[in-house]
Amino acid sequence: MIEAIERYIKKNGFNGFEPQAVLFDMDGVLYDSMPNHAEAWAECMSLNNLNMMKEEAYLYEGMRGVETIQLLAKKQLGIDFTEEEAAKIYKQKSELYAAAGRAKMIDGVYALQESIARRGWKIGVVTGSGQATLLNRILQDFKGLVSPEILVNANDVQRGKPAPDPYIKGMQKADVQPWQTIVVENAPLGVRAAVAAQCFTVAINTGPLPNAALEQEGADMVLPSMDAFNKLLARTFPNDGDALSC
Repeated sequence: MIEAIERYIKKNGFNGFEPQAVLFDMDGVLYDSMPNHAEAWAECMSLNNLNMMKEEAYLYEGMRGVETIQLLAKKQLGIDFTEEEAAKIYKQKSELYAAAGRAKMIDGVYALQESIARRGWKIGVVTGSGQATLLNRILQDFKGLVSPEILVNANDVQRGKPAPDPYIKGMQKADVQPWQTIVVENAPLGVRAAVAAQCFTVAINTGPLPNAALEQEGADMVLPSMDAFNKLLARTFPNDGDALSC
């Protein structure tokens, strides 16, 4: 991890790396929810004369739902959906997702957040979702860990991932700078957004995409599990988060 941090500092021209906040994506990072999302997207798109294979849902993961629908409508039908038109379809998709039941928590993520909290670092969530039920579940499941004040959702930004805006907003809410921020992502578009915001970006590959899909978006590290990241943190920051400078 030290080598990755050194490359990150050099790449961005920073003087050091002093983590004070960790920003988590939600789907595929906090919850194993992407299979349900993929099913819901495929069904909803079919009902609205659009096409999205289940596998494609992972490529659009992280983008605001409304923006995903507008993009597909333009590409496949040559139609410019308004925000209101796309929101109506996204509501349908959200209802299909809700009917699929609750997704389980990603293995190791709760222990990882406990470890982060012991270091005194802030914990936030940056998601492209705007569903109130999902956002409320985060605050219930990670009570005392995720700060309610550092919860960025689709309604907080005009441009969602892969634009850097959501992570810039997350840093503003956490009152930190990029060299003080770690992002935990699992999706190519989310990685692209975090890298564009100059955050140290850790990709945990919890889905079916190859590691290369995350590496080519600029992830500083690609790891197989939350436990692997937790162990690296323990070795790299054994004294509750000492700053690194190179």
